[in-house]
Amino acid sequence: MSKVAIVTGASRGIGRQIALKLAQEGYDIVVNYNSNSAAADEVVSEITALGQKALAVQADISKVADTAKLFDAAINEFGQVDALVNNAGLMITEPIAQVTEENFDRQFNINVKGTFFMLKNAFEKLADNGSIVNISTSVVGQMFPTYSVYTGTKGAVEQFTRQLAKEFGARQININAIAPGPTGTELFLTGKSEEQINQLASMNAYNRLGTPDDIANVVSMLVSPAGKWINGQTIRTNGGFI
Repeated sequence: MSKVAIVTGASRGIGRQIALKLAQEGYDIVVNYNSNSAAADEVVSEITALGQKALAVQADISKVADTAKLFDAAINEFGQVDALVNNAGLMITEPIAQVTEENFDRQFNINVKGTFFMLKNAFEKLADNGSIVNISTSVVGQMFPTYSVYTGTKGAVEQFTRQLAKEFGARQININAIAPGPTGTELFLTGKSEEQINQLASMNAYNRLGTPDDIANVVSMLVSPAGKWINGQTIRTNGGFI
């Protein structure tokens, strides 16, 4: 019987690649999306082509009821959930003088509230001996102008990861966070000049942007038996960016 993973924000970018990588490792996948049903359906088709089952589920994780709906849909379809990857998130970069209450709330509602209530549902519904991976950012360790609100949300995610490790550990569930550096996704590249991209790429030891595969490979390890002794940690997955 295949294991089952929920990947939030799995219709594109890093989330899509995580979903495909876990399918390659033998997981059936719940492909969560918020608005782009066509992209989610494409991911489902790719997973099916790999020989695994997949289900696209629309859920806005900033809504507590939708976090429960996502788990319930997964269990109704597959019978259990063995792994959760909290990938869905929102990044708005702007100087503090331009931060609005609306943009502040949008980021905290998705990145902090959404992640927390996905974790709360996981505490109640994830199978024993499961695994959780939260997505943070390596920019938490930098001092980048315009990133204050976004990195504030991810700092909270890293603390959830640490503080909940022993609560989840009672059921042999490990919980970790990974913190990617600059990664060459469509979302990251949009709106940046070639000069900006090259500058960010030059900040790590390999002088290149990360790829979604670089991130997905680490997630795959953390949810595997080989990663079980890693718990409550944030792993900076960035090629030496910081």
